[in-house]
Amino acid sequence: MKYRYLPTTDQDKREMLDALGIQHVDELFADIPAEVRFQGQLAISEALSEPELVAYMQGLAKKNVNFSTHVNFLGAGVYQHYIPSVVNHMLLRGEFFTAYTPYQPEISQGELQAIFEFQTMVCELTGMEVANSSMYDGATALAEAAMMAAGHTGKKRVIASRTVHPQSRSVLKTYAYGQNVEIREVGCDSEGVTDLAALEALLDEDTGAVVVQYPNFLGNVEDLAAIEHLVHSKGALLIVSSNPLALGVLEAPGKLGADIVVGDMQPFGIPASFGGPHCGYFATSSKLMRKMPGRIVGQTKDENGKRGFVLTLQAREQHIRREKATSNICSNQALLALAASIALTALGKQGVQEMAMMNLQKAHYAKQALKAKGLEVVFTSPFFNEFVVKLSKPIADVNKRLLERGIIGGYDLGIDYPEWAGHMLIAVTELRTKEEIDTLAQELEAITRA
Repeated sequence: MKYRYLPTTDQDKREMLDALGIQHVDELFADIPAEVRFQGQLAISEALSEPELVAYMQGLAKKNVNFSTHVNFLGAGVYQHYIPSVVNHMLLRGEFFTAYTPYQPEISQGELQAIFEFQTMVCELTGMEVANSSMYDGATALAEAAMMAAGHTGKKRVIASRTVHPQSRSVLKTYAYGQNVEIREVGCDSEGVTDLAALEALLDEDTGAVVVQYPNFLGNVEDLAAIEHLVHSKGALLIVSSNPLALGVLEAPGKLGADIVVGDMQPFGIPASFGGPHCGYFATSSKLMRKMPGRIVGQTKDENGKRGFVLTLQAREQHIRREKATSNICSNQALLALAASIALTALGKQGVQEMAMMNLQKAHYAKQALKAKGLEVVFTSPFFNEFVVKLSKPIADVNKRLLERGIIGGYDLGIDYPEWAGHMLIAVTELRTKEEIDTLAQELEAITRA
């Protein structure tokens, strides 16, 4: 048969009706009074043949704007990066693509080793001592970290910087509501980083944790050393949400005193996919290991001394007494964690550093190119691959005009920060060329001066 989907044939229907002992499918609804049944015809189009349906769906798909049709300068938490071709080649192998949870280590050694390698690379990137076998995404990883910190310290107050991703803060508030954790927010200063004076004023002995992002949502690099001093002076824990690619050039949060480091591995081997699914990571110090959500894969030896891997820590409610569980993370993103592991392995330590440096250099070139066209770059703080530009026209209108010119523009900060209406967050990754950046600068100049 040429068709990939075979509907139920008339013979199939007849055999099912015979097995049920009825003559017509309407008899299945005999218990429903006739007066409440719908008697007319549904207002839907006639059925299409498979070739017609495929052509129709392809026509709809062609209306989508995507990375193949447009040059992308949109980031804000989900980025377009180079994905080594080996990633999909490995992911689509049946033993990985169909794998779920490696409860039986004797038949899951490959997946367990892959997860173990994932944990190891997360620790190397973040400078932490232990990492779990992944989370749903960066936002839920951050919320879980805050709840863990509140539980560990016994202090039900968490301070989050407004420079943390707005959606992550929203998820944090949702988690906190159910666990009676108070969330307070601290603003940023004129340079687009956490206001240290305001943070110091908010901190007290009842604060269990402080959450910051590094680089932050505005693209700027927070002073973690200064924040760490303030946080630990009050006996609170420091939670850092970090873009793992940025850690190829920035000092690891663990080296700067962070207690918990979380984030999303999407920059490594995971496509944007219109917003997900992605893969969160969660790393902490060894003293907090038993409070960590999710699971840990450990390395051991069998009775013959051969290297092997097992699930060594499973602190979720399915595995231990409910009142002792640290979370209800019912599954991890094993396939996407594998994608990140393969990408990191293919790039290698030097490749990760080179990729991060390309992001840094191209973003800084873009900043200068826009300034040369008379556009206002708002902050002067050190940044990684995103920066904020103030425009004289509404960002929604500018982005619509850019789309007409084959460019996906930056993020409209006014959506989440009313005080920054008219400000655009622009992301520049290693995939952008000098010509594309120059074109963006020319088009923004033309649009804003028109």
